[in-house]
Amino acid sequence: MSPTDTAAAAPPAAAAPPPGYLAVFRVREFRWVFGAHVLSLLGLVVSEIALTVLVYDLTRSPLLSSLTFAVGFLPHLLGGTLLAGLADRHPPRRVLVVCDLICAGAVALMVLPATPVAGLLVLRCAVAAVAPVFQGTRMATLADILGEGDLFVLGRSLLRIVSQSALLAGFGVGGVLLTVVPARGAIALTVAGFLLSALLLRLGTARRPARAAAGHEGLGATWSLLRDRRIRALMLLFWVPPLFVVVPEALAAPYAAGLGVSTAALGLLMCAMPVGTIAGELLAGAVLRPATRSRLVAPLLLAGFLPFLLYALHPGPALAALALVLAGAAGAYTLGLDAWFVAAVPEERRGRAMTLMTAGMMTAQGVGMAGAGLVAEFVPVHLVVAGAGALATAVVAALLAETRASGGRKVRRG
Repeated sequence: MSPTDTAAAAPPAAAAPPPGYLAVFRVREFRWVFGAHVLSLLGLVVSEIALTVLVYDLTRSPLLSSLTFAVGFLPHLLGGTLLAGLADRHPPRRVLVVCDLICAGAVALMVLPATPVAGLLVLRCAVAAVAPVFQGTRMATLADILGEGDLFVLGRSLLRIVSQSALLAGFGVGGVLLTVVPARGAIALTVAGFLLSALLLRLGTARRPARAAAGHEGLGATWSLLRDRRIRALMLLFWVPPLFVVVPEALAAPYAAGLGVSTAALGLLMCAMPVGTIAGELLAGAVLRPATRSRLVAPLLLAGFLPFLLYALHPGPALAALALVLAGAAGAYTLGLDAWFVAAVPEERRGRAMTLMTAGMMTAQGVGMAGAGLVAEFVPVHLVVAGAGALATAVVAALLAETRASGGRKVRRG
């Protein structure tokens, strides 16, 4: 029997490997999951750029072109809410492979010259609706592969670091790629990325049974998670910060235009926060012990939005970029928060909870971008960012108080 056909009797964490990111790569299954993540993520970033270019080429409409990004947010909410139960009711490997195949099929249809613009947007929505189910199932599977301790936290951190790096590299790669191949050709490469990801997950991960008993719990089981005070508080700690974090990035272009600086300065502002996030996660994962990361969750959450207050001074691009790097580095709070979350959610609801958490984070980013743009129509951009920092600090402080008060209660069953 192949080692990938049955799950190991004990999680890898039982062997107590030395701490650090290298220990995560010693787990064979994680290496396959990591490789699949890199392939699908880079392909997705490139396809989003290419799809935006394609829609603009077909319509010459900036509005429709921008909609290719915007329409991706609402389906995250719908997919994460309505489809969350799939992550627990079916074997996780099957869910991951099927999600990749659905995305490959949707992207393949985008490549067809006969597909109208409306069809392209619908297919974009389909990929976005599947994404939270895939991400939530993969997150829950990481706990099966790496155990529920520090290896899981470090594995999640590595996937986030890759995601942030893809934002930096993917846009550059996509821009270069579109200079040598047409937009449909760049989108076609994404099909191969999804198919290779599905193959790696099928061959490299173990066959595990569904976490929840067969049945149709529907939305009731999803709401039962949110009725639990502890899990609801932790969910909000994942959802609320992204609502405010995206504000300076969403307003980077008008802020740079107001300063009268070059496009290079705009690029600096766009890259600053991802660079800080990568550096903060790497440092926290490599240097800090799990107990220290847990103790730093609250201080980092509270301190993370204070650099936004520097925008009240209407700083130049260098000081603004420094503020964003510091804000990004404070994102290391997620390592400790991940450990709290996986400990709070029972195993049979883990996939559902992580799917819902992922969908909420993506939706919050979309709402934050739209809200920032709306407020900036009436308030100077630098004051919008500073105000977002002050409001975020107050809201996060209230959520941390609720999290402490919620203790460690378990979720209600049924």
